[in-house]
Amino acid sequence: MQVIRGLAHLELFKAGCVLSIGNFDGVHLGHREVIKKLVGRGKALGLPVVIMIFEPQPLEYFLKDNEPPRLMRLREKVIQFTSLPIDHLVIVRFNREFANCDAEQFIDEILLKKLNIKHLVIGDDFHFGKARRGNFALLKAQGKQHGFTVEDTGSFHVEGLRVSSTLIRDTLASGNLQQTEHLLGRCYSVCGRVAHGDKRGRTIGYPTANIMMLRKNTPVNGVFAVTMTGIDNLVLHGIANVGTRPTFEGGAKVILETHLFDFNSEIYGRYVEVHFQQKIREEMRFQSTEALKHQIDQDVSQAKLFFANTQNASAA
Repeated sequence: MQVIRGLAHLELFKAGCVLSIGNFDGVHLGHREVIKKLVGRGKALGLPVVIMIFEPQPLEYFLKDNEPPRLMRLREKVIQFTSLPIDHLVIVRFNREFANCDAEQFIDEILLKKLNIKHLVIGDDFHFGKARRGNFALLKAQGKQHGFTVEDTGSFHVEGLRVSSTLIRDTLASGNLQQTEHLLGRCYSVCGRVAHGDKRGRTIGYPTANIMMLRKNTPVNGVFAVTMTGIDNLVLHGIANVGTRPTFEGGAKVILETHLFDFNSEIYGRYVEVHFQQKIREEMRFQSTEALKHQIDQDVSQAKLFFANTQNASAA
């Protein structure tokens, strides 16, 4: 998969391409169905498969601090896309100039002149262009005029639920990680490099591997049983806290702190992935480090029991 950052670096697909546009936040099962449909059209037409995403996501640009929690950062999204049969990922900078682009201008200058699209797969509720005036009907009409076809993505359901990024945010907020996994098609996870912290965890017997969440709003918060991958092909069990560490006056920055069981190697700078398996409790403020340590003792016991039960269920 070729990653193309910005429209200035985009060369015309001479024979054309098949395209889908969206945020693809989470790259969930619904997104994968869209890509599956797009790949089928690409093979039938003998054309490359192209996905266009926006950075920042449009609601992040318009709502600023009131943006909905983002399921994944750009790098995590790119990692997920590399496992799919996509030929090109186009990352468009969403800024004032782009937000003020008229719908017809977007179609003419980007879809036709830049991408030379032959087939487009989008949701029937897709809106684009200044004041969100562009829609599915406009694209269908323009397609007839300029020689490209437009297809509705349709809805994808799991267990009677329409899969969407919004629904996944809701299941994460409620702590229902099992349902989240069913909607994503995989366990919810966060990737990042292990950074140095203030090492307070070591003073109470629980050293942590810290990852900066690098986002204002997070879809998860609290204490979780987790696994970590990215270290020597191991699947490491642990417990993690996502939050601002109120007991230590941590401030506004959200940090993912993971304590790994029976592990004491230095992994600073390593790029790892933390997989959220079960929510244990909400983040809390404690009156003393002794009270915090006592609670973590209980959290660790609960997490280890979860992993033991999971292993026993798998063996049965």
